[in-house]
Amino acid sequence: MRLLILTKRSLITLSFCLLVGALTAAIAVSSATKAVQTATTQREIPIYCVDTTKKQVALSFDAAWGNEQTDQLLEILEKYNVKTTFFLVGEWVDKYPDDVKKISAKGHDVENHSNTHPHMSQMSTADITGEIQACNEKIKKLTGKTPTLFRAPYGDYNNDVVKSVKGCNMYCVQWDVDSLDWKDPTPEQIKQNVVSKIKNGSIILMHNGAKNTPESLPYVIEAIKEQGYEIVPISKILLKCDYYTDVQGKMCPKETSETQNSVASATQ
Repeated sequence: MRLLILTKRSLITLSFCLLVGALTAAIAVSSATKAVQTATTQREIPIYCVDTTKKQVALSFDAAWGNEQTDQLLEILEKYNVKTTFFLVGEWVDKYPDDVKKISAKGHDVENHSNTHPHMSQMSTADITGEIQACNEKIKKLTGKTPTLFRAPYGDYNNDVVKSVKGCNMYCVQWDVDSLDWKDPTPEQIKQNVVSKIKNGSIILMHNGAKNTPESLPYVIEAIKEQGYEIVPISKILLKCDYYTDVQGKMCPKETSETQNSVASATQ
C-alpha cells in the first residue's frame, strides 16, 4: 500500500514537472518568435536632410506658444528675401489666425506641428491621425492650402507616427541642424550652431518664441549665404521622386540605390 502511494506521488510530481517544462518551452518559443519579428520589422525613419548636389539648405521655425516674435521674424526674412517653413501647432493657429494668414501671404510654407503638441509616440494610431488631420483642417481653412509636411512635437516619433503621417499623404520631417535657440544661447552661439553643421540638403531647426532667435536670425542668414548656400523652404528641397530614408534619415532617390546594386552585381 505504501509503495502504491509513493508511485502516485511520483506520477503527480513527474506530471507537474512535465507541465512546467512545457510552459517554459512555450514561453521560450514565443519570446524567440517576437525577437525575430522585432528584428525583421523595418524601422520607419523621418526625413532629417536631403541627398542633393544643389547647394541649398532649408530654414524652419516651430511655433507652439507665443506670437510676440512673428512680425519681427517675417520682417527680417522679407528684408533678406528668404522664404522658409513654419510648423504650426493647431492650438497656436486657433489663437493667432491673423499671423497664420500673414505667414502664408508672405510666401512661407505653413505646415503641421500637431494639434495639441503631445508626445505622439505614446498615442494610438487613431489619435495620431486625429492630431494630424485636426491641424491640417485649421490651416487649410485659413490659408486655402492643406499642409504636406509634418514635424512631430519634441522630435518624438516611432513607426506608428511615421506611418500615420505617410497615410495622410504627407512627409514626416525632422532636422539635421539644431540651432539650439530654445536653450537661449547668445546670437553668436546660435549662428555658430548652424553654420558649423550645414551641408547640402540640411534642414535647420529654429523657433518662433525662443529668446534670442530674432536677434540671431540676420547673422544666421548672412553666414549661410556667405558659405554659398541658397535658403529655401523645405518643400523646395525635398526630392520629387520615389525615395527612401537611410539609417541617418537622409532622403535619397530610390534609383540611386537600385543603380548601385546593379553595378555591384555586374562587378561580382
